[in-house]
Amino acid sequence: MADATAQEIGEVGLIERVLERLSDSIGSSSYVLLGPGDDAAVVAVPDGRVVATTDVLVEGVHFRRDWSTAYDVGRKAAAANLADVAAMGATATALLVGLVAPADLPVAWAVGLADGLRDESALVGAVVVGGDTVAGKQVVVSVTALGDLAGRSPVTRAGARVGDIVVVGGPLGGSAAGLAMLLAGHRDGPLVEAHLRPSPAYSLGPVLAAAGARAMCDVSDGLAVDLGRLAAASGVAMEVDVAAVPRLEGVTQDQALRGGEDHVLVATIPPGAVEALAALGVVAIGRVRTGSGVRDLDGNPLVGGWEHFR
Repeated sequence: MADATAQEIGEVGLIERVLERLSDSIGSSSYVLLGPGDDAAVVAVPDGRVVATTDVLVEGVHFRRDWSTAYDVGRKAAAANLADVAAMGATATALLVGLVAPADLPVAWAVGLADGLRDESALVGAVVVGGDTVAGKQVVVSVTALGDLAGRSPVTRAGARVGDIVVVGGPLGGSAAGLAMLLAGHRDGPLVEAHLRPSPAYSLGPVLAAAGARAMCDVSDGLAVDLGRLAAASGVAMEVDVAAVPRLEGVTQDQALRGGEDHVLVATIPPGAVEALAALGVVAIGRVRTGSGVRDLDGNPLVGGWEHFR
């Protein structure tokens, strides 16, 4: 039944096929004390605290099956959550996945999704430890990630101080530029790849935390809006040197400032930490000032980005 659908093999059969793709990674994890098969998994918490986050990817909103392979969707769904864990200065340990699937969804698609989730999680040593499946009219992938702080304090959005340097952990706007290319009919190229399968530098989260990062988040809705959230939470203003914001070739300045789903980390750090982090691809793009909001060097407000329900 190479071309079987979810309806033809049923929920139990679908779960069995997915677990076949995950069993090796689950068995190799030192965090998993009890994997899938019971009502819940049991995961070790070495630090005594658990970092927890969740994201939902909806077909037609976050991905299209005629653009993205199931493997792409799995990588993207994992990346959105792994980046959130990294943004707290933590390392992800385990993922739980909820899948809503139409009855005619090919089993091969669910298997490809599992492979993508597994391989993206493996980049940080995390594994998928369980989840749920349910029938629905469109594909929805809901992922919950758990993480370990390894004894560090979490880096929140509320700690930025006046005088801090604003830094980003990589180029921005690639996902937005890739989406524009897909809408224009292009189906390949590095920017399309950046949209279909973002590749955040997860290891930078703990590194930035160890370097004294005072506020941090990942750029999921656009630099302007996400930096605005750091500013609001910290009660400060963010001044950005727009020309310093790194972007890939072919990315416009607007896409770099307002495009979402790059999942690159943005943080504020003490001035003395900048030089040591530059070798890791961390780029200084501004400074924390008194006041509120986000503005460029000329004082013009920087606003805009993605927001659901708008």
